[in-house]
Amino acid sequence: MIQIDHVTRRFGRAVAVDDVSLKVDSGESVALWGANGAGKTTLIRCVLGLLRRRGRITIGGHEVRRRGKAARMLVGYVPQELGFYDELRAEEAIRFFARLKGLRRVEGAEELARVGLEGHGRKRIRELSGGMKQRLALAVALLGDPPVLILDEVTASLDAVGREEFVGLLEGLSGAGRTLLFASHRVDEVSALADRVVMLDKGRVAEVLAGGAFVARMRGGAVLHVHIPAEHRDRAMRALRESGFDPRLNGVGLLVPVAHDQKAGPLQALAQSGAPFSDFEVLSPGRAARGKTRNSEATS
Repeated sequence: MIQIDHVTRRFGRAVAVDDVSLKVDSGESVALWGANGAGKTTLIRCVLGLLRRRGRITIGGHEVRRRGKAARMLVGYVPQELGFYDELRAEEAIRFFARLKGLRRVEGAEELARVGLEGHGRKRIRELSGGMKQRLALAVALLGDPPVLILDEVTASLDAVGREEFVGLLEGLSGAGRTLLFASHRVDEVSALADRVVMLDKGRVAEVLAGGAFVARMRGGAVLHVHIPAEHRDRAMRALRESGFDPRLNGVGLLVPVAHDQKAGPLQALAQSGAPFSDFEVLSPGRAARGKTRNSEATS
């Protein structure tokens, strides 16, 4: 359904996507995985025809550069950053985007119901929660019943409950035979949705794994023990959970399970949130489970 052949995209001297080739079969769900800057979003924008690039991309046999309109008619897209008009009502937004897609006789209430927004059609978009806005974005993407869904870190701004509900919606859509290409930094999303995982590093395909093999590898990582003053631990827990980690209180700080290539991630999340830490160490999962943590001279 999606064929990517030797695609390269540069921004000045920087290479964001470097000779990437990938095939996504009809009905398959493929995750793009990698650190910030690995090229996930740039590759998605190339697939959508939003960026010029070297190489060839086809969707449903339509070359994206030459037959972009025909290719995009097959795609529903949900971006990470939403761009709705806040004063529109939810049903009005559905009708507005339906007109942009050239669709007629679209029932806003029915489209909202399919994503769990029954009874919210009269609400203005500014009155919707973050999770409800993401559901509205999904409803817009599904207008016209496209066979392909492309999603870019769509749960990054949602809380744990919102993520679980949204991923549940996507599971149903994937199970209905749609083709999914999505970027994610959360192992639980990949576990629920992906048949294959394409691991990107500095714009190149580093490895391609079956979904189950990828999840087994990620969950066989290490545990970061971060020493945090008691008065800052609640804030630290929130920041880590919002960044996709699963922290637990232990002794003088938090235990944070991490993949082998994500050991710096919790520290970056804490620094961005302003939650201070005085020390850290990397433990094996077994050692963390036994509670054998190193004594630190640092104090809170």
